[in-house]
Amino acid sequence: MKTNCQLYLITPPQIDNADHYLEALKAALDAGDIACLQLRLKSIDGVPAPDDEILQLAEAILPLTNTADVALLINDRPDLAAKVGADGVHIGQSDATYEDARALLGDNASIGVTCHNSRHLGLVAGEAGADYVAFGAFYPTQTKAASAVAEPALLEWWSHATTVPSVAIGGITPANCGSLVSAGADFLAVSSAVWSHPDGPGGAVKAFSQAIQSV
Repeated sequence: MKTNCQLYLITPPQIDNADHYLEALKAALDAGDIACLQLRLKSIDGVPAPDDEILQLAEAILPLTNTADVALLINDRPDLAAKVGADGVHIGQSDATYEDARALLGDNASIGVTCHNSRHLGLVAGEAGADYVAFGAFYPTQTKAASAVAEPALLEWWSHATTVPSVAIGGITPANCGSLVSAGADFLAVSSAVWSHPDGPGGAVKAFSQAIQSV
């Protein structure tokens, strides 16, 4: 099966050494086909990092993502995305509305919406104009407390029901991503499976690429 599924990187929830992380990010970006990077600095309990910390890291990341032609999205905060000149924003159901984000960021920004395991939320976001919808969690994850559990059948239904791209999220690894790719996921959102991979971020991206292409 030929697939156009790509990786959607999410930063670690906490970055203590920015220089070290930028090196890790460059290794990941150099290793394979990555669509975007979401800057998400937030504890497992949902407590975000200070605005200044997010902005400072975003400013450091932008030259790398621009060079690699990878979109930089900011988690939750359209205002910070606008301030730093990011490519877009990812919003949850309890964050800024899609309409407010679009009004602030303009027509060219990429805006994605968390839809958990809900067909209804996905359709609402897609009809509003979201550039993608994110479903999950498909597997247990240590990055955040998952509020919903999704099944691959949701991705299959979505791929037949609409042309809006889907992002699969939640505990995805090279070993378990095959069923999500087969079901029609356009993007695989991955975090710890890349940054904590025993072969480093570059090795992780290569392992994901091989897994995706083997489907």
